[in-house]
Amino acid sequence: MAGALLFALPLDLALANDTMAQLGTQGLTFVRSDRIEMRSEDLFVSPDEIRITYQFHNNGPDDEDVLVAFPMPDIEGSMDFMTSAPTDDPQNLFGFTTTFEGKPVSATFHPYAFAAGIERTQVLLDHKIPLAPHLAATHDAVQALDEPTKRTLRGLGLVMPTEYEEDGKTRIDDIPIWLLRSTYSWHASFPAGKTVTVEHRYKPSLGATAGVTFLTETEDGPARLAATRQKYCLDDDILTRLKASGVKDGAWTSYPYVENWISYIWSTGANWAGTVGHFTLTVDKGDPKNLVSFCGENVRKIGPTLFRMEAENWSPPWDRELEILLLVPQRP
Repeated sequence: MAGALLFALPLDLALANDTMAQLGTQGLTFVRSDRIEMRSEDLFVSPDEIRITYQFHNNGPDDEDVLVAFPMPDIEGSMDFMTSAPTDDPQNLFGFTTTFEGKPVSATFHPYAFAAGIERTQVLLDHKIPLAPHLAATHDAVQALDEPTKRTLRGLGLVMPTEYEEDGKTRIDDIPIWLLRSTYSWHASFPAGKTVTVEHRYKPSLGATAGVTFLTETEDGPARLAATRQKYCLDDDILTRLKASGVKDGAWTSYPYVENWISYIWSTGANWAGTVGHFTLTVDKGDPKNLVSFCGENVRKIGPTLFRMEAENWSPPWDRELEILLLVPQRP
């Protein structure tokens, strides 16, 4: 899950899934808080909104002034996959809002661009290129660059050239392929011996393909299916329904579904004092006809589109984030 983090000023801070961190020259570094515990976390995830409500309790003798940070899922430019832009606002891509004890809080957006594992934010800013790789404005800004600058960006792994034919001529389109890693932060005070409520809301960025990628007759088909099973805990029931819907076309089979993916960063949530007292995860698949799969313990269906998991004294898994696979029927 993406969660909020805390920074005890001037250095410590709390992060996604509300954890502690430090703000350094390379960005945010998470550290542990031994004074503030997460009494409860209520996470709601749907294709249209992610909403998280936390209750924090300060066990210490003094008020804690902290910088709260909430890391967002990465957005990576790609030539092969589609990524929806929650908003067109480069300063608030996810439409992120937060409240502290019911009062709106102004959060600061911290975006960073990476290519080949190296931070290249300033390179893009120097050329007045928006940092969100999936926005039309970003694509247009890249295409407007002169050829030497484009070659530089290609060499850094920030863009990928692709050729196409237009009016009988071969043209080159440079596709942004860098990874955007971003965090929201704001200041808050946690009073000694008190419990406070923090809520975040934002629009998820949906990854998508125009088909089902893990059921193929290609050589790597079995490996793709195995990876999907592991990542999303895909069960035999969904596979049976998918295969029953397949349409043969010679040696190939197509399936009338579109894949959507939702990610939530929750690994940083293990940095609070103790475990999460009471944890609730609710996943809304959006439409009763959609298929959904994700990893969770003791998940139960509570409505036509709703699935819920609850746990006491819960800790986020150290080896996986929350990954949700939605299979949406294709429109005729």
